[in-house]
Amino acid sequence: MSIYKNESLKRYTDDLSARMPAPGGGSAASLNACLGASLISMVVNFTLGKPKYARHEKELKEILAASEKLKEQFLEMVDLDVEAYRSKNIRDSLHVVFMLARLCFEGIKLCPPLINKGNRNLISDVACAAILLEGALASAYFNVEINLKTLNDNKLSGKIRKELSVKLKKARALRHKTEEKIGKIIRG
Repeated sequence: MSIYKNESLKRYTDDLSARMPAPGGGSAASLNACLGASLISMVVNFTLGKPKYARHEKELKEILAASEKLKEQFLEMVDLDVEAYRSKNIRDSLHVVFMLARLCFEGIKLCPPLINKGNRNLISDVACAAILLEGALASAYFNVEINLKTLNDNKLSGKIRKELSVKLKKARALRHKTEEKIGKIIRG
């Protein structure tokens, strides 16, 4: 069921800011992640076909395929999070934001290769993508936490917290490394 996927951003943001229980943080994080994946695709699309980057074409096409798949998944999650919340099923809500966090981690890993293999004119967009994806992962993490608290399943909670703690730490390091390298390139 498509609630927002085919609607205007204005409708989405109006509903997000209204006194409505959903959309909320998980859905907004999904949109944020979708924007990050879209930026990765844009950078690759502006790089492919340029002679300067021809030796990286195979890897760039793989990155593009991955970012396009993630973009579609994230866009679906904008609505899936709303549906899960409205269903009042904590496990469904938990599943959506947990998967979102996992996918954000996969997305942010696409950024570092673009520092040297992507179109230099779009290097700041790679940094923006990393920031959006890490931010979406952190947002998903907090949504997972609140759902775990409500679920009250210590065994499951421990397993999920351990996985996400590692992913969040690695994502933050990837973002920092990406920002640092791109900052040096931009400043010359």
